[in-house]
Amino acid sequence: MRKLLKDLTSAIVDHPDQVSVEEEADESGFTMLKLMVHQEDMGRVIGKEGKIIQALRALMRVAAMKQGKKIHVELVEPQENLQTEPSTPTK
Repeated sequence: MRKLLKDLTSAIVDHPDQVSVEEEADESGFTMLKLMVHQEDMGRVIGKEGKIIQALRALMRVAAMKQGKKIHVELVEPQENLQTEPSTPTK
């Protein structure tokens, strides 16, 4: 499942070498796929009105159902986007 999501996403982004997918499964058979892409590719993966990521999720759900699994795809924001508070110098 992970390879399928990576291959589909790599085909639509400008930085395919920076696409990665982490897979987390629990005891109930539910699988969470965390998709990470280059910061510049976030808009391309989300698509207009979120249609691209919705389509990727739908494709992955269908592929998972064929294998008798439940799956969810989460698009994770790159770490560079996260704002950290500047440290204040102590006197």
